[in-house]
Amino acid sequence: MIKHLLKRPLQINKRRKSILRLSALLMPVLLFMFLDLLFPFQVTPPYSTLITASDGTVLHAFLNKEDKWRLYTELSEITPTLRQTLLHKEDKYFYYHFGVNPFALVRAAVRNATTGRRTSGASTITMQVVRLLQPRKRTYASKAIEILRAMQLEWHFSKDEILQLYLNLIPYGGNIEGIKSASMLYLGKPPKLLSLAEITALTIIPNRPSSLRLGRNNQQIVQERNKWLGRFQKEKLFDNQAIEDAIQEPLNAYRRDAPHDAPHFSIRLKNEHPDAPILKTSLNRTTQARAEQLVKNYVGRLRSMNIHNAAVLILNNQTGEVEAYVGSADFTSAYDGGQVDGVRAVRSPGSTLKPLLYGLAFDKGFLTPKSILNDVPTNFGGFEPENFDRHFNGAVTVEFALANSLNIPAVKVLKDLTPTVLIEALKKANFQTIKKQSKDLGLSMILGGCGVTLEELTYLYASLTPNPSPEREGLGGGVERGEVLSHESKYLIANILTQISRPDLPNNFDNTYHLPRIAWKTGTSYGKKDAWSIGYNRRYTVGVWVGNFSGVGVPELSGANTATPLLFDIFNAIDYNSPTGWFKSPPNLTRRKVCAESGALPSEFCTHQILDYGIMGISHARRCEHLKWVFTDKAERFSYCTHCLPDSGYARKLYPNLPPELIAYKETNRIPYLKIPPHNPACTRVAEVGAPMIVSPNDGSDYFLEGQQMQLACQAANDVSEVYWYLNDRLIQKSSPQSPIFVTPPLGKIKISCSDDKGRNTDISVRVLSK
Repeated sequence: MIKHLLKRPLQINKRRKSILRLSALLMPVLLFMFLDLLFPFQVTPPYSTLITASDGTVLHAFLNKEDKWRLYTELSEITPTLRQTLLHKEDKYFYYHFGVNPFALVRAAVRNATTGRRTSGASTITMQVVRLLQPRKRTYASKAIEILRAMQLEWHFSKDEILQLYLNLIPYGGNIEGIKSASMLYLGKPPKLLSLAEITALTIIPNRPSSLRLGRNNQQIVQERNKWLGRFQKEKLFDNQAIEDAIQEPLNAYRRDAPHDAPHFSIRLKNEHPDAPILKTSLNRTTQARAEQLVKNYVGRLRSMNIHNAAVLILNNQTGEVEAYVGSADFTSAYDGGQVDGVRAVRSPGSTLKPLLYGLAFDKGFLTPKSILNDVPTNFGGFEPENFDRHFNGAVTVEFALANSLNIPAVKVLKDLTPTVLIEALKKANFQTIKKQSKDLGLSMILGGCGVTLEELTYLYASLTPNPSPEREGLGGGVERGEVLSHESKYLIANILTQISRPDLPNNFDNTYHLPRIAWKTGTSYGKKDAWSIGYNRRYTVGVWVGNFSGVGVPELSGANTATPLLFDIFNAIDYNSPTGWFKSPPNLTRRKVCAESGALPSEFCTHQILDYGIMGISHARRCEHLKWVFTDKAERFSYCTHCLPDSGYARKLYPNLPPELIAYKETNRIPYLKIPPHNPACTRVAEVGAPMIVSPNDGSDYFLEGQQMQLACQAANDVSEVYWYLNDRLIQKSSPQSPIFVTPPLGKIKISCSDDKGRNTDISVRVLSK
């Protein structure tokens, strides 16, 4: 019992000693952690921004914020030879110490003390990184701080990361820092392609960056390099033959220009990601070079026509990525505004939005490719568009209207579809200017009355490819662009835009050049300021804009003859031997017979039937009404309605059921057609439908005539021979339905009426104002 009591104090003392020893060991660690939290080491050296191509090569390099060339070396670029050479020369025990080599410190202290001067340093690579990040005067206090900071680096970073920091910060004279900067700017290659001789040369220069300047002291550098190679040979660091070859290797080092390819693309990415050291892109170096050269040569030929610029964007449809980006014909040309980025410039789209419009109409079900639209002079509430060639074609199919880029049918479809539907689709496709302008847009937007960019249009057309669409984040910081059309309508649009017999085929191009198999659409803005041509096949979508950044119009400018030749040249350059196959028809697309006269499903009187596409469950099922049964007398002098139809002596015959605007077009152009005989003059019934439509002036509008007369015009059914015009319920004049009249109305609000010879009437009101 007594022995047991005597042992307890001894056990307590041993336990206290153990705790004290553990505390003594932990206190420095805890103190270090406290100091690390209190004085954190900020390791954020500003790097130069590198833009790389899809193959990893550097397209463009930028100075960093300090106007230094400090190119970022990735871990994968540190080759075993580079690592082995550097560690053998600078810090053999790098992977074994904690940032400080105590034995080296002791050795250096002894040597310095015995000689009375500093003859040996003890800086590890980690300590050198600290000195490069935070330069200080060479004092013992500075050395103590370096030791603490080196331990902090080791605490927060791996050995490979510290070695990477060292290689990114070592000086090479002037404003060049980092082995990648020296390698690219003096040797023209990345670090991973350096030879043993070049690696050795680049590892000795940082110790004497002022006296060993690449490009100036190459001979001296070779001498120092070979001394070190001799040491490596003695210490058997590398194979003898490799060292002998390195000693014999000449040093071809001189100051090269930093890479500056794809300038518009690179500057854009640099501005969007200012702090990123490396921006890896999908740009194809070969495709980019070809596109730049084609644009430069092509614009050179157009300068005599006062056309000075062009822009091109090429997308890979299978990946959704950008392969070429040409912002202008010559980036260095200050006279032509070469630094303006034409890919992002907001311009008028001309007719380039028409494929989307018709595709939306297909998806809504009220149009198919063979549906009939009337290309005739039409007044849309004061908006009277014309075709590019100022000619009208009468009744045309949808596919003809789109392939020939007719304006009146497009405006009519937009009116029926409503501008809101098109605007929402463009918003979904991320048209930024459309989002801003949406409240002010109307029917004119389909003819170019809105703002778009080449980038937006090219991505839109890429989304029109019937391929299963990849994720299209695109440019501009991961912007998402939604699908706006079904695969069925995309296929229909592609088929129409592939047609060769169309006016926007460049003059003689089919006879003198190789014509690529693409779907394409052109556009020309009002005032001949912008020429567009955008095309696609299974592999690529290419957008082309040609014009002047100054906004000056050129009479010769057109999408067909100015932009399309460049589009074809680019496709022939990047995809000359493209596969002959085309897009596959979607399963929900069916073929059906329709009447050639109306594009509707055939009725019993439809003798001319053709095949058309239809989307199952979506496309309309309207029956054809291009003819109608009319009761006439035997001589076909009069027509009867059910009210005045006699008991006998009449005939029943089919007549064209033409809309008023098409009748007016045929009458104006003296195009013969089968007219319905005038209605029975003895009939006392007044019809309730089919009243004349007043097309001029516009109902509810204000007019400043200033001494001019006002035009009164209407469109009436084909059984109308005369119309009667009234001003404030007073008869002014009678005329044929196709002949406008001119009147001088009084000031103020007036009522205008038009009655036909069947008693049908239409009223509108306008205001006549004076300034």
